[in-house]
Amino acid sequence: MENLFSHAAGNEAPEPAVNLGPVICSAVVPGPVSRAFMGFTDHTHLWWPMDTNSVYGPGSYVEFEENLVLESAEDGRSTVWGTIDDWQPPLSFHASWYPGSTALWSTELRVVFRGVEEGTELRIVHDGWEGAEDPAGTRAAWEKDWPEVLNRYVRFMGGAAE
Repeated sequence: MENLFSHAAGNEAPEPAVNLGPVICSAVVPGPVSRAFMGFTDHTHLWWPMDTNSVYGPGSYVEFEENLVLESAEDGRSTVWGTIDDWQPPLSFHASWYPGSTALWSTELRVVFRGVEEGTELRIVHDGWEGAEDPAGTRAAWEKDWPEVLNRYVRFMGGAAE
């Protein structure tokens, strides 16, 4: 199985990260901010699309553990997706994000939760593409992947996915 987080294309030189803006995605889920935060961070293994966005594929397990986001395979292997450096439950967290890679090739991920009339808005700001091995390719992949990931989260939280 091809590593789904490896977004580099062949042996071509990656495009430079010049003028690559952040990928910003948001979604609204029913319920209070604390419930939305817990659904995202404590129950990630129940909604994250492991079949399309993981290192080890279906059957693996993703979780927030201390200051890390980890994926564990059924055979006991594990890999770090990110290192959390700012944890502000239930309002936000920030992580160096490098699923399928190493901290050497990390990007920046900020996830913010705020109350709105319909429940809670979750906003993802994914940036720092200059830290990726293939900045333009990595950005393009996450620009496609984040809406799909958030749709799974919204459905899990009882909302209407787009």
